[in-house]
Amino acid sequence: MRPTVACLLLSAAALACSRPAPPPAAAEGGGAVAGDLAVAPDVEERLARFAPTKIEADLSALSPEDLKVLALVARASRHLDDVFLRQVWAGNPELAAEVAAWTGGATPQQAAARDYFRLNFGPWDRLEEMEPFLGDRPHPPGAGYYPEDLSRQEFEGYLAAHPEQKDALTSTLTVVRREGDGLVAVPYAEAYREWLAPAADLLRQAAAATGNESLRRFLELRADAFGSDDYYTSDVAWMDLDAPVEVTIGPYETYEDELFGYKAAYESFVTVALPAESAALDGFKSELPWLERNLPIANEYKNLNRGTESPIRVVDLVATAGEASSGVMTLAYNLPNDERVREAKGSKKVLMRNVMRAKYDQILVPIAQRVLAADQVDRVSFDAYFDEVLHHELGHGLGPGKIVLGGRPTEVRLELKDLYSTLEEAKADVMGVYDILALIDKGVIDRALADSLEPTYVAGLFRSARFGVGEAHGQGVVAQFNYLEAKGALAVDADGRFRGVPEKFPAAIRDLLHDMLMLQARGDYAGTAQFLQRYGTPGASLLAAIERLKDVPVDIRPLYAAVPEG
Repeated sequence: MRPTVACLLLSAAALACSRPAPPPAAAEGGGAVAGDLAVAPDVEERLARFAPTKIEADLSALSPEDLKVLALVARASRHLDDVFLRQVWAGNPELAAEVAAWTGGATPQQAAARDYFRLNFGPWDRLEEMEPFLGDRPHPPGAGYYPEDLSRQEFEGYLAAHPEQKDALTSTLTVVRREGDGLVAVPYAEAYREWLAPAADLLRQAAAATGNESLRRFLELRADAFGSDDYYTSDVAWMDLDAPVEVTIGPYETYEDELFGYKAAYESFVTVALPAESAALDGFKSELPWLERNLPIANEYKNLNRGTESPIRVVDLVATAGEASSGVMTLAYNLPNDERVREAKGSKKVLMRNVMRAKYDQILVPIAQRVLAADQVDRVSFDAYFDEVLHHELGHGLGPGKIVLGGRPTEVRLELKDLYSTLEEAKADVMGVYDILALIDKGVIDRALADSLEPTYVAGLFRSARFGVGEAHGQGVVAQFNYLEAKGALAVDADGRFRGVPEKFPAAIRDLLHDMLMLQARGDYAGTAQFLQRYGTPGASLLAAIERLKDVPVDIRPLYAAVPEG
């Protein structure tokens, strides 16, 4: 290991170096050396996988008041970049300062490394299973949430010996630190007060500036939550939000915690509502109870009591922050994750139209041209792509959530731990296709969409698989591909090009969804691990096809064009 100015042997509990720094080493493989940090020799190629893309949003319908709110929320969101940087790794702030100093005389490799550091929020490549592209320090599975030397076995042993601390230590909203011979849980509101307090102040300014009551209420309650770590009331208010400016800001997803999948990362999406497009999708909300009843599992495992309000919002994205700005850009999201809110009100689905269009044009269509059989390419459509994304998000709100194991109430998320995100993302992919097919058969969706559904879904598998098989969505996608291929629902021709097999595809989708839902319903961690071990490794045909996609961007690097100043 090569400690840098920030010493690469930082623990998550203290910024203290444990050994003297060795002398600077030459970079292997021709890579540049910055200080004593080796830069991966291919870092420019890695950065080039993300195509710089201008993200436009139409603000013409916003009033001066709305524009002021938009600017204040965007400013508040930037503070979450500082929080998330520390959640990724406690040593990131000092390393970020060192990397940012590579200006003026920086080499092309250093300049690319600086930009790639910003994109990844750290020195680890999110497309390469978090391997380092700066230095050689391994990524800590517990990110910045736990002491770096804390193993899964030690933590679980400590919880068994100190059951009175379990709720606090496993909370989604605490950081775990060492204190003497023990562990303590530090609330997020305390650990990140330096950044959350000014963000909350800006949210309150935005609340005072808006005349929209639902937005004012959400912003005020979310500002309060930044100081209390009680997000329930503001999550409920977010479900009721109906305003020209659609704001999502707070701690949500647990992907970054690869040790247990407990800890939530801060992020923000600042968007502009598209009410006409949203209204066109409202009819799907009424289908959610039927879709739950239609799941291919026994009734005892279905979640028939969840709220069904589940608003659907189509928006244009204006800015992101925190986890939302790291690595691969999301197309849509389904929140909140709090099962109490989902039981009471369902969940909100937000689809970012401008991002979806950019990815479809720049990535999905070129992929289809290289991996699908020739007669399949022209059947790929944006409508099918949009519907698959929509029903992926709807699928997150269906199926097991709260479960009972041996008389003990718990949640799927808590039982599947670090494997939850992988299985949940794959389940939502498969459920999206299953539900579209079911709604076509019911007459809710035009049967003409069926012609483009399979090829669009197959092309989408390749798009997602390129995110890295160790990433939550990536490994789950590989499992889908291999399962469907094993069932004969995907076929490859002599030229290595793929097609869905119509006579086998629907049944295979149903079987795959059943298997995934049952792993969740039973809170089966060992079974999930076995499922991913069996199906989650890419085979020769998948790898060969991915190899043909080298000249296609893996993702976009958004350049936000519509962020107002203020």
